[in-house]
Amino acid sequence: MWYENSRFVPSMKKNPQLIPAPEIKRRTDEELIQRAWEFFQMMQGRRTIRDFSDRPVPREVIEHCIRAAGTAPSGANLQPWHFVAVNDPKVKHEIRVAAEAEEKEFYEHRAPKAWLDALAALGTDSEKPFLEIAPWLIAVFAQPFRMLPDGTRSPTYYALESVGIATGLLVTALHSCGLAALTHTPSPMGFLNRILGRPSHEKAFVLLVTGHPAENAVVPDIARKSLEEISSFVSSLRLRNKSA
Repeated sequence: MWYENSRFVPSMKKNPQLIPAPEIKRRTDEELIQRAWEFFQMMQGRRTIRDFSDRPVPREVIEHCIRAAGTAPSGANLQPWHFVAVNDPKVKHEIRVAAEAEEKEFYEHRAPKAWLDALAALGTDSEKPFLEIAPWLIAVFAQPFRMLPDGTRSPTYYALESVGIATGLLVTALHSCGLAALTHTPSPMGFLNRILGRPSHEKAFVLLVTGHPAENAVVPDIARKSLEEISSFVSSLRLRNKSA
């Protein structure tokens, strides 16, 4: 046992079971730069789509994308997520009715003016026909607690951070195989637990709408921030200059 900041902390397991790390192919700096640039170019084409085609998407595609999401890192490797993929028309309709009821309340009563002003550039409203048109809805649930075999609840760790990373991987996976995705977050989303039969210890994190874009799909004329606006680099050269 040891102490950290005057707080008692159990000692870590000294002999965890370890296996060799998966092999990552060694690449030259030039290859790394090229692959990073190509990945950025692919993701630069990702846009949030609200105009979907009803063209079917094979279940196997969704399964592989969810598998990819499940490779995300998570606190203590507890993997505190659950994905419910829906293509049943009746269930999608039920989700739409419930989501639009919450969205109507949001747009008419809950949202502050500043939020509505920010949304104005996107042209959104409480009508969500894409919830029925798109072939798949993927409800992502976070598990702040897990149920142990004896029926007691035990906390997970960094659940929202972990599920956020997994959702990012899922969006990327869907885009990489040629599908569009929309992150839909009506608030509150408790109706998803009821409709999809999920337990009370799970909390709906996001509803991903996915499928092929409609032929006449349009997106808002907005831009992404530049690299300089979203990042800073702390280099050894900068540190040396400051100490000089």
